[in-house]
Amino acid sequence: TVSVGRFQGRPVSLWELLFSKAVPMEQRVTLTQQHRDGALSVEELAAVLRATHEQAAATARTTFAGLRVPVTPGELLRAEIIGQDVYEQLERGQTTAQDVASLDSVQRYLQGTGCIAGLLLPGSQEPLSIHEAYRKGLLRPGTALILLEAQAATGFIIDPKENRRYSVEEALRAGIIGPEVFAKLLSAERAVTGYTDPYTGEAQIATGGVIAPVHSHRVPVDVAYQRGYFDEALNLILADPSDDTKGFFDPNTHENLTYMQLLERCVRDPNTGLYLLPLT
Repeated sequence: TVSVGRFQGRPVSLWELLFSKAVPMEQRVTLTQQHRDGALSVEELAAVLRATHEQAAATARTTFAGLRVPVTPGELLRAEIIGQDVYEQLERGQTTAQDVASLDSVQRYLQGTGCIAGLLLPGSQEPLSIHEAYRKGLLRPGTALILLEAQAATGFIIDPKENRRYSVEEALRAGIIGPEVFAKLLSAERAVTGYTDPYTGEAQIATGGVIAPVHSHRVPVDVAYQRGYFDEALNLILADPSDDTKGFFDPNTHENLTYMQLLERCVRDPNTGLYLLPLT
């Protein structure tokens, strides 16, 4: 048995422990090989797996799930996402990262508030991914590309039918995007670690905040500017979106809009919580 985590207090097989998320792939391969070679007994393997799970549970109590990698309380404090009081409560074990992450004021900076995930067909109310809508002739190539670039720049490519999020490479393998846009989306995805143009910047702000390079979470615009993520000219554009950021085409009205304006025309899927743009 394991004293912490989802296996707490119940009998569990070594197989379940070995292939759980708490055990990294490389460690799993190494442990398996050591056991096969006779260098690690069943009892020793069980002890290692138990210790790995207990360490993972301890880490989970004090770290947050970021866009790509875990985020520490210290980083959230420096980014002015949590205050000194919350930080000290985490350090003393008086609250957990899970509890703090559930707060709207924190969640928006860790995972965002939701981008335009796809389109909604009239009549059938069927959700379509951006790429699928393009293949069906419902979106112009340029419109589809900039919406996909905004998805990539805000963290993930989204399949609204399955409610799944992918990196650009994963999306290509899953058939959620086509090879013709792969290179451009890979470039847009780099905005998750910094960007230089107003379109990806405005999309990030509209969906929760500027994504901090390296740190795998979002930060308020003023913090991003103070850290030098962009210059004063771009800061002025992002602080007051205008024609400079109206790079998003509404396929229904044929207007050029900011990302926020187009996002406001979306409806939220009651089952998935994803934002979908209805086609009329």
